[in-house]
Amino acid sequence: MWEKSGFFNPDECVEAGVCKPDAESFSIVLPPPNVTGILHMGHAAMLAIEDILVRYNRMHGKKTLWLPGTDHAAIATQSKVEGIIYKKEKKHRHDLGREELLRRVRQYAQESHDTITNQIRKMGSSVDWSREAYTLDEARSLAVRTAFKMMYDDGLIDRGYRIVNWCPQCYSTLSDDEVEYQEGTATLYTFKYSKDFPFEIATTRPETKLGDTAVAVHPDDKRYKKYIGQTFTVDLGHGPQEIRVIGDEHVEPEFGTGALGVTPAHSMVDYEMAQKNDLPVIKVIDERGRMTKEAGAEYEGLKVKQAREKIVEWFRENDLMVAEEETPQNLSVCYRCAKPIEPLPSRQWFIMVDKPFTLKHSKIKGIKSGSTVTLKELMYKVVDTKQIGIVPERFEKIYRHWIENLHYWCISRQIWFGHRIPVWYRSADTKDGSSGTQNDSRKVETYVGLKPPEGTNWEQDPDTLDTWFSAGLWTFSTLGWPDNANVAQKGVPGPENDFANFHPTNVLETGYDIIFFWVARMILMTTYTLGDIPFENVYLHGLVRDDKGRKMSKSLGNIIDPLDMIPKYGADATRMSLVIGTTPGNDMKLSENKIKGYKHFANKLWNIARFVTTNTTDLDPDAREELSENDTKLINELTTLTTEVTTDIEKFRFYLAGEKLYHYAWHRFADDILEESKAILSGDDQAKRASRQWVLREILSTIIKLLHPFMPFVTEEIWGILKDKDDQPLIVTPWPSTP
Repeated sequence: MWEKSGFFNPDECVEAGVCKPDAESFSIVLPPPNVTGILHMGHAAMLAIEDILVRYNRMHGKKTLWLPGTDHAAIATQSKVEGIIYKKEKKHRHDLGREELLRRVRQYAQESHDTITNQIRKMGSSVDWSREAYTLDEARSLAVRTAFKMMYDDGLIDRGYRIVNWCPQCYSTLSDDEVEYQEGTATLYTFKYSKDFPFEIATTRPETKLGDTAVAVHPDDKRYKKYIGQTFTVDLGHGPQEIRVIGDEHVEPEFGTGALGVTPAHSMVDYEMAQKNDLPVIKVIDERGRMTKEAGAEYEGLKVKQAREKIVEWFRENDLMVAEEETPQNLSVCYRCAKPIEPLPSRQWFIMVDKPFTLKHSKIKGIKSGSTVTLKELMYKVVDTKQIGIVPERFEKIYRHWIENLHYWCISRQIWFGHRIPVWYRSADTKDGSSGTQNDSRKVETYVGLKPPEGTNWEQDPDTLDTWFSAGLWTFSTLGWPDNANVAQKGVPGPENDFANFHPTNVLETGYDIIFFWVARMILMTTYTLGDIPFENVYLHGLVRDDKGRKMSKSLGNIIDPLDMIPKYGADATRMSLVIGTTPGNDMKLSENKIKGYKHFANKLWNIARFVTTNTTDLDPDAREELSENDTKLINELTTLTTEVTTDIEKFRFYLAGEKLYHYAWHRFADDILEESKAILSGDDQAKRASRQWVLREILSTIIKLLHPFMPFVTEEIWGILKDKDDQPLIVTPWPSTP
């Protein structure tokens, strides 16, 4: 009924007269679920919270848009499909070829999309399906290419040879935020480069010492100060190796021996030291996770683990191993395949967040059009000036800390599924790739644009963009940018005017675990591209855990599936269980019994409605009787409840609003007021009876309206019984007024 009414579409709301053409707008973009499977309870919580905001604002007569979509998810989707193919056919991507793999990935993505959209519907999410978007559709592809070219022309996108996080399993780069850490133990090896080397070094990765070019000590460390600037020639069994002693204030004298071997090619920190001290960068581990020629003939081709065992044995045999002990370790692993990642130098595409540029147009507080800024400055400014508010506020500190540690964003990925980098190359003698093995000295003609250049022999860069690049454009690419951005007219209905009518969006609601992945990058991309904010508020919900506080996982057998809960207990009960008892930014505990409890509440509402309608059949709802003194108090109490619930929703305190409505409906209205009313309704005092009848209908209709954003199905059904035949559905019925 809701979809047929068209009221999910703000333009049809205007046409039907349920909101005025000049009404205030309210917009949210749905965080696009990845097309890698089905939605889980975390997604269900997101849908419940966002639908509360959307239905609440729609009932306030605002032009309300909740724009849905899905995310192609690039490496996550390709990895999923590759895993399925290998399990069934024992074939890798290169056995199939690019086009065949992409065909299978697209098929999988479409099937997953259909499942996801069905789940979104089952949750009662009042999204405008006529505006559905996909991060890899043509409109979003144009936005991606346009943004890339803008940043490239401003010098903010650079192709350079830098240290990246490399996954040998996925054979692709990862951003810092895509690296996860597994707690465990490792062996800490303390050794000397040679018998006459003046001090000891400690490391958990002895195989990388074949690429060491320096040792770093604190400049004020009295033990090593006299050695700073000296160079020692050592031989770890693979030929002469020069080690220079450098001073660096970041070295902690109390940690280990206070002396750190510097491996510029395989450590982000060491690479920065190498840049400051003009040290050579020697790559001893390649993209396959094997030792290179530079590691020496005895090690070339060995896997990292094999090389570690070999060099440890060499240290022992040559009496250079001083100590071996177990130590706690946070192992860096790929967030998709959980395999160890290798920091290594590679030629990739990067966004330079520290590079100054001219911001042509600005609606950002404290920054004028034409100002020279950096991307990091823009990201700081919009939060520091409260142009964007973050709920809960404590995450602002975490957001700022992430920006402080952001140096450059690697945006190229060595996979096939995703947005191809809009760069073409032409060379007379060879092709150009981007896996990190190119010859930098040859001359290649480069073209950056929105479509392939004219002429022959042009080949597009084989890499794809980090999925967060396209996701970072989501709030405005879905609203018509770039095609409609300059022609959209504010106040005029129609999707072609969405950019003027609905951007910036009002709220971004998402999980706190992607504040870096997505939220920060949306702020980065929008402040740069538009000189504006993407949203006014960020609401961060927590993770959904089991009733013991554990993460839900197949291995623990504690997953609660929304697709199972909805037919068993109802979408309303599922939604309420994910809202009440949940504060922003904190994880919540969920059990099936909790969901079952709110099914009982839905039944209670139905029984309340049946009692009230049965006992008010002879009431003329338009003829308000003079209320008794006690009934006046009940109405005043209802008004107070309405005011509190309204304020709580406005302040993003959904859990409080839900709790108050639950307790009022069940314990105050059902247990107290209805019980008290039975004697009045069966009594002889017709004035008191009429007064109480009117009050019961008023309380019921108000409760139903206030609960609608939380429990849309049962409330709409009850409203169908209460309303006059000419009344609108509850979804667009005005919100109860407050003083």
